[in-house]
Amino acid sequence: MTTPQLLERIDVPEGASSSVVELARSIGRRARAGELGMLPIAGALLALWAVFQALNPHFLSADNLVNLTLQSAATGVIALGVVLVLLVGHIDLSVGSVCGLSAAVVAVGSVQLGWPLALGVVAALVVGALVGLLYGVLATRMRLPSFVFTLAGLLVIAGLQLRVLGPTGSVNLPFGSWLVRTVQKGFLPPAVACAAVVLVVLGYAGSLVVARRRRERAGLPTASALSVAVRVVALAAVLGVAVAHLQTNRGVGVAFALFLGLVAVTDVLLRRTRWGRAVRAVGGSAESARRAGVSVRRTIVSVFVACSTLAALGGVLALGRLSAANQGTGGGDLYLTAIAAAVIGGTSLFGGRGSAWSALLGVLVIHSIASGLTLLNMGTSERYVVTGLVLALAVTIDSLSRRPRLA
Repeated sequence: MTTPQLLERIDVPEGASSSVVELARSIGRRARAGELGMLPIAGALLALWAVFQALNPHFLSADNLVNLTLQSAATGVIALGVVLVLLVGHIDLSVGSVCGLSAAVVAVGSVQLGWPLALGVVAALVVGALVGLLYGVLATRMRLPSFVFTLAGLLVIAGLQLRVLGPTGSVNLPFGSWLVRTVQKGFLPPAVACAAVVLVVLGYAGSLVVARRRRERAGLPTASALSVAVRVVALAAVLGVAVAHLQTNRGVGVAFALFLGLVAVTDVLLRRTRWGRAVRAVGGSAESARRAGVSVRRTIVSVFVACSTLAALGGVLALGRLSAANQGTGGGDLYLTAIAAAVIGGTSLFGGRGSAWSALLGVLVIHSIASGLTLLNMGTSERYVVTGLVLALAVTIDSLSRRPRLA
């Protein structure tokens, strides 16, 4: 008998806390239904960290983790856009090229054309939004497969990137520019980081309490007070320990904090707004969503616009991180890494299932693999193999969880 089945059959011993047993039974029911959410991915990430820490004690040092978070910011922002596209059952293979083009626009505009740097950033985001708008029209009006037109877009936008960069193929951004200083050397003051943790925990606790009261008024099953308390305390402990550990080195980077803020805002939009419900409905079944009155076309267009805009923002962060835009910016395996991060984080390739937090967990898994293997003096070949195996496992689990369960 499996552990979830045992949890389902627990008899409440006399004198035991019924809340504790009910929590255990709830976990058992969710495990049997494959609805544990982010817990398996978070557990896998912790196991990965434990293995690398055992192999190299420097892995969990504050210095290495700060570097890991800084490296994750740009890729994570791009992966967040990929999560949105996957939720509606589409895919965008051109996010890497959009990232490279946006970096080229900012660098060339500010260095060679004399634009204010802020204007270059705005122009790059507008370019990303226009690309997403075009994709949305192709998907909804022309009914073209997103795999095909985004693959074409990958090539076209990569060509535009080379054209914008010009014959030199590389443009350096001054080290004294605010973008480079913010992305490379910008860190939250300790007081601000601690205040952010308190606000996040209080906001999370408030949302759980409000949701519980609403379900009670509607006569629906509600989570126990113990369950709510456990979630809040767990979040406070994780965030508190993480921030305290990072503060022993340089702290929480501004770029990574921006990424976390975008994830939190996107999560609220997906769970608490009509647009978020429309995104999940379209991903679950576009025809059913249409019959329910959801504007399927508008939803798909908005998701493509959001994805390309986030890819452009990722390019801006990558430019600040490297202080240069060149032919390799956004190239290589970046788009594959972003898609892999979204899927490894728990977003379904079949649409309708996933979370904004998938981008965070997925990108941490991928960059943890890269960082851990680097510390073990292993190269790119090993990183590709391990990441590919993890991705294959994530897709297999997703596919199996969608199969009809036998009674």
